[in-house]
Amino acid sequence: MADAKTDHVSISVIGLPGSGKTTFLAALWELVGERRVTKVLTFDTIGENDHSYLRKIVAVWRKATEQARTRLTGLSAVKMNLKDAEGGVVQITMPDAPGEDFRAMWEDRELGRVLGESLADGNILLFVNGNKVKAPAWVAERAAQRKATGRQKAETLPKGWNPSLAPTQVQLVDLLQLISHAPVGAARRKIVVMISAWDKVEGEKLAPDAFLKEKLPLLAQYLEAGRDGWTSRVYGVSAQGGEYDGNDANSEPVEGRGPQKAGKGRDADRLREVGIPADRIRLVFGEKASNDLTEPLQWLMY
Repeated sequence: MADAKTDHVSISVIGLPGSGKTTFLAALWELVGERRVTKVLTFDTIGENDHSYLRKIVAVWRKATEQARTRLTGLSAVKMNLKDAEGGVVQITMPDAPGEDFRAMWEDRELGRVLGESLADGNILLFVNGNKVKAPAWVAERAAQRKATGRQKAETLPKGWNPSLAPTQVQLVDLLQLISHAPVGAARRKIVVMISAWDKVEGEKLAPDAFLKEKLPLLAQYLEAGRDGWTSRVYGVSAQGGEYDGNDANSEPVEGRGPQKAGKGRDADRLREVGIPADRIRLVFGEKASNDLTEPLQWLMY
């Protein structure tokens, strides 16, 4: 029997701050190592340094605690080999760049060398926090609000506008355009849009692709238009399974009072009691739900 062929496939995980990238990596590592849970791709091998990093973030994940926003390691990427049912092995390379690096591409038009090299080719896993979408301020809606409240005079425009105030979808479309053209990247790639915190938005009774079209229409139209050749899919993901304990490292200090304690998630105790932690995961594609985070990775591979 011939040895299984090993292909190098690069999948870059991107997203703005708080979009759920690190939580996804922790949940994926938990899933691929859990033999009691069915998935289309299973664990094969991984580098020693990557293993150390993933152990750190998965320990936080198992405790149903929010991932710290600071980088846990100096690694520029997490690399792991996953295999399919036929024994074919694929190397997945996932840069663990913080969301601030992607936000800097929009706000400051800056891109570090290491991140730039990782985005040059391969397919994309784009994370969007469905519960933190910054919507545009529509002129018609503002006018209707003024009329309803009896305030006919237009509000004073903010004096200190900066790029960080732009709607989420504007920032993301610009980011995708940047990585679709030289010198940053190339066009005609596959992309999976992962709408994270799905447990907090699924009450709207929308499938993930419908949610994208309603809440981020500019992004949906950009992908559908095909100007940069993206082939796309949209998933909803709850990589933790519910609300979880906050992390004091992420709390904001208040003058005269110091850092504020993170509030306890109402579901944290329930999540910690789940017998197989990987069962917390929920992935939605169309009308289908599972806990197999490797499914979108398999689609991005081929």
